Amino acid sequence: MDPAGRPRKPGALCIGAQKAGTSWLARMLGQHPQVWIPPFKEVQYFNHRFIPEHRRWIGWHYRRQPQEVRERHARRGIPVPPDLDAYLDAVTRGKMFHNQWYKRVFAPAPPSVLPVDITPEYSTLPDEGVDYVADFLPKARVIYLIRHPVDRAVSQLRMNLQREGRRPETVADWMAEIDNPILYDRGDYARYLPRWQARFPDMLVLPFGRIASDPHGVMDAVETHLGIGPWHYADLTEKVFANRNPVRPPPQAVAALADRLAPQLAFLADHLGADFASRTR
Repeated sequence: MDPAGRPRKPGALCIGAQKAGTSWLARMLGQHPQVWIPPFKEVQYFNHRFIPEHRRWIGWHYRRQPQEVRERHARRGIPVPPDLDAYLDAVTRGKMFHNQWYKRVFAPAPPSVLPVDITPEYSTLPDEGVDYVADFLPKARVIYLIRHPVDRAVSQLRMNLQREGRRPETVADWMAEIDNPILYDRGDYARYLPRWQARFPDMLVLPFGRIASDPHGVMDAVETHLGIGPWHYADLTEKVFANRNPVRPPPQAVAALADRLAPQLAFLADHLGADFASRTR
């Protein structure tokens, strides 16, 4: 970190569906000497501005993330560097979520490196939100990660149940769970992907399955897109935030999800090609 850094905009955004690999990509890019990512990863600026319902939990995000940074240092027996501690206080107190605050988030990035905002929720911005991003960050290089619609919805459902400490008991209970619209919004590629491609036609779109089948190829593509040199990444094949909830939906619920999400899979095959669609899982 450069404690005397000047406020600046990020040069790249990484967005995409929830449970589609953005945490893995953040861990890889965080190792690269030509990249700087904020210590709490997801900045949540543009969705705070344009998706009012997200504000209910973004406040919690900014209370939790700095504390996690400090706890991570404590677990390792390493004191939090004074510059990092002062930075965490500066960006989480006082007036937040305005343009100058957003640029201050990236101020510690040394001048020679690329600041990157990895916030998957930006993928769901309305048209006016993506217009704003394009006006504010016209030169940003954007990466959009996509996971198979059904696999992504199942993973999100299992994660939500684990967080809430719930376990559906019957098939009817599971069918009620898959009626929750929150499972479908984050994977609505047919609605969200074209609006981003219209403003950022050179955007790099990556299928989730390539992370497991060809992680080196994924990072080669990312490095080329971001204009950074090659790097040797540690833990390239390790999962990040793997879902440890043993509870899985029954086949009837998965089949119902597949029926509902068939138009999304058809869109991916038509829009990006059958080969791309096959590599989303």
